[in-house]
Amino acid sequence: MIVEVEAYVGETDPACHAAAGPTARNAPMYGEAGHAYVYLNYGIHHLFNVVTEPPGRPCAVLVRALAPIEGLDLMRRRRGGPGRRLAPDNDLCRGPGNLTKALGIGPAENRADLAAPAGRVWIEDRGLGVGAVSWGPRVGIRVGLERPWRAFVRGHPAVSRGTAATGAG
Repeated sequence: MIVEVEAYVGETDPACHAAAGPTARNAPMYGEAGHAYVYLNYGIHHLFNVVTEPPGRPCAVLVRALAPIEGLDLMRRRRGGPGRRLAPDNDLCRGPGNLTKALGIGPAENRADLAAPAGRVWIEDRGLGVGAVSWGPRVGIRVGLERPWRAFVRGHPAVSRGTAATGAG
């Protein structure tokens, strides 16, 4: 269940990959809504975004945290490794890098149609109640903080920052 996201709103948003215009890297953002934009961040983690606007309007939502519901054993194996302590369930997909590692999302999922349940990754509405949603500044950036473009389920233990989960961050 998605419990935390951040919006990145096109070429006028200084924190958005599209701020400098179209590039080979951000091309998926200029494509069809409902498709994935997956990129390598700082050469370390792949991050998973959902394109949200019609073609030509480069907007996307970064999925920052999930509450795992099923597939926990596979997530634990993907996040674990020799000598590593296994993460508690709510930590498995807390933070965008942990999320993609736990789900096995990488470059092959870039441009994936997220409305196609036959694909390897998709988003569906299961009718789950999530609780109260709070809004605040995006995390881990230095520009574009004046708008509350981060949404998270207040108090949920899988939200990626401890103080944010309470609504104080």
